[in-house]
Amino acid sequence: MSILSLEGVGKRFAGLRVIDGISFEVTERSITSIVGPNGAGKSTLFNIISGYLKPTEGRVAFRGETITGLAPYHICRRGIARAFQISKPFPELSLRENVLVAANFGRAGERDVDTVTHQALDICNLRPVAAQQARTLSIGNLRRLEIARAIAARPLLLLADEPCAGLNDTETRELSEVLLRIRDSGITVLLVEHDLKAVRSVSDRVIVIEAGRQIADGTADEVFADQAVIDAYLGVPMT
Repeated sequence: MSILSLEGVGKRFAGLRVIDGISFEVTERSITSIVGPNGAGKSTLFNIISGYLKPTEGRVAFRGETITGLAPYHICRRGIARAFQISKPFPELSLRENVLVAANFGRAGERDVDTVTHQALDICNLRPVAAQQARTLSIGNLRRLEIARAIAARPLLLLADEPCAGLNDTETRELSEVLLRIRDSGITVLLVEHDLKAVRSVSDRVIVIEAGRQIADGTADEVFADQAVIDAYLGVPMT
């Protein structure tokens, strides 16, 4: 069943068209990755879905209801949370306190904030360092804290914006395992990522955009073997 649907979404800034007629659906309890070269429009698309930008045309629907143009906090209360590439935690608070703050907000409805906090820390494998101040964290743990704060908002859909950027191989593997645990917990993941090995390892489906247009959609193996994707993005076939 589809949880998110984009229909003919476009965005122009003055005379510059950065998103051009993007349409796709995201299946519940899956990991769907959006990839493409720098400047392809991936961040703009995330900003539209999360309410930071209004599309020039088209429709965004979440669980069958139009959310096009809603404010970010309204979208969050409906069940969409975003983990940003650049994490900005409260530096003097502990990891647990940072996640606890997030657990007090998010999707509408009753919640046990302590239980939600502990679950988010466990999924992201941060319980052993939960008492540390956020300012002491490595970049890998900062990325996992950013995701923990997002899932503490109890989303049905998580938007993960380049969580593997700048991580080493071990950190990337650990972060990939976190994303798989999030999916297996019942949260749908929409991922923007440049690390194509990570994308291949976690994705149920991959969508490729280039110059604001969707050029491929399928499994990772299908998409990365597509000649249009090789020409526009990969340069050479992935091995």
